[in-house]
Amino acid sequence: MVALCRMKPRTVFTVLEETANAYPESPALHQPTGGGKHRSWTWREYRNAVRAIAVGLKEIGVRRGDTVALQSETRAEFYLADLAVMTAGAIAAALYTSLPFADQARTLRASDARFVFVENLKAMHALREAADDLDVRWVLLTGESEELMTLERLQALGEERIAQFERILAEVQESDHAVLYMTSGATGEPKMGLVTHHALVSNMDHAPIVLPITPEDTTIAFLPSAHIAQRVVMELVPIRQGTAVWFSEGLAKLPNEIRTIRPTFFLAPPRVWERVYSTISTEIKKRPAAIRKLFYLGLGVGSSANRLREAGKPVPAWMRASLQFFDRVVFRKIRERLGGRIRIAASGAAPLGKDLAEFYAAIGMPLVEGYGLTEAGVVALNPLDRPKSGSIGKLLPQVEARLEEDGELMLRTPCLFTGYYKDPESTAAVLRDGWLATGDIAEVDAEGYWYITGRKKELIVSSNGKKIYPARIEVLFKREPLINQVLLVGDRLPYVTALFTVNGTPDETKTAVAQAVKDVNKQLAPFEQIRKFKIVERDFSIEQGEVTPTMKIRRSRVLENHRALVSEMYMGRDID
Repeated sequence: MVALCRMKPRTVFTVLEETANAYPESPALHQPTGGGKHRSWTWREYRNAVRAIAVGLKEIGVRRGDTVALQSETRAEFYLADLAVMTAGAIAAALYTSLPFADQARTLRASDARFVFVENLKAMHALREAADDLDVRWVLLTGESEELMTLERLQALGEERIAQFERILAEVQESDHAVLYMTSGATGEPKMGLVTHHALVSNMDHAPIVLPITPEDTTIAFLPSAHIAQRVVMELVPIRQGTAVWFSEGLAKLPNEIRTIRPTFFLAPPRVWERVYSTISTEIKKRPAAIRKLFYLGLGVGSSANRLREAGKPVPAWMRASLQFFDRVVFRKIRERLGGRIRIAASGAAPLGKDLAEFYAAIGMPLVEGYGLTEAGVVALNPLDRPKSGSIGKLLPQVEARLEEDGELMLRTPCLFTGYYKDPESTAAVLRDGWLATGDIAEVDAEGYWYITGRKKELIVSSNGKKIYPARIEVLFKREPLINQVLLVGDRLPYVTALFTVNGTPDETKTAVAQAVKDVNKQLAPFEQIRKFKIVERDFSIEQGEVTPTMKIRRSRVLENHRALVSEMYMGRDID
């Protein structure tokens, strides 16, 4: 009798089921099919499809605890397959499609996946060519094939045997692993973090408190599904909250999609917000002097009002009246570029520059920045009613944090991962008595707002012993439209230098970069200031091993690839 009365485990699927029961006919997913048309799923259809695909997976041999890889851009079919893999008791491992196929195949091999969902035949052939020794079963997410299993046929197979579903669901426990996150360290070697249903559901359950989106809200998904920000915030949280997700056809079409779909919640990495700002800045410079003056005057008033709000002080009546005028004639038109309906604008996946955050707050669309890790889920978010520029916000409920003597942020949370796949040594290095060593240097203010000031492993110690955190300085360049990427150099060297990549040719942009360096140096201590710089003729790239799939710069590889340029800045000295 005790066993019969025991509560059903709360897994990712049971959360989907709760939402499907609450909003069965509300829209859930919208996948573009070309020509401005979409295929849509209600929450009931979403739940039913996941259920059938999970049964289909069991029918073709997927066992509880198996790893099933997914190689696809972010799309509705990915969501269906991803949820079905977890529902079947298997572990979903999404590959970074931005990596060369040889690297994807290497990661696939390291994950021990027995089954692979692949977006289309072209991608499958490329993967198979990159690693012809892989012994896996392929399932096509889109397209047709006489030889291969397709997602549609898998779903049809499951529907024929749907009576088996309750038995399958009963086998899955909260402690079972649900996701294998792919990460890439400084060396580029794949590291994979295992996360349980309990950890994922705990993170989903934070949403009603800190991110109150509803079935009336809409959002657009375009980030890679292998990234935790996309997986948790754009895939799992909408399931918890019943929010409809529209899928983008790609970055080139995203601006038009935003204007057409008019999302009310939008998450993007800083690079997207930087590009919007850059476009606005370029256009304003071309306008007549009177319009430019009006824009910058409004920006000044908006910035002053934002500083008062961040300090918890009232905004004077005259300032509120001025803001209403500037909002009507200037700022509303800018927000209309982003659909005009965004009520929650979020920035994630990388640090956001304080100046950039202040710009968006000034135009009436404050960016809510958060903080998350593969190993700990989303752990901090700025309060929607009072975000602070440059801060990652306040800790989510049930998240604990402390600082080590060297400033490293340590975290304890129910959303913690269980460890790196087949890598006990790396796991032991970051998990210490239930606490996660993040590798990030942080500080907290009197009101409980947290700030990330740098990465422990990227600390620069100059030859005179001064400590410099490059991330804190590099982020100061985010507001210069011409600067694309920046990397500081100076470890064990007499002074700090920098490498820049730019939007334009080095000759065209050298003066602007020099001015940006001058402006940033005014904000730095003398030992932090950039003495020399070089402009690299191309962007740091994934193909050259200089950037991770999440666009984090691999410092050692950049220095290796541009050794000659760096050496010039230190008068021909050979750089280690």
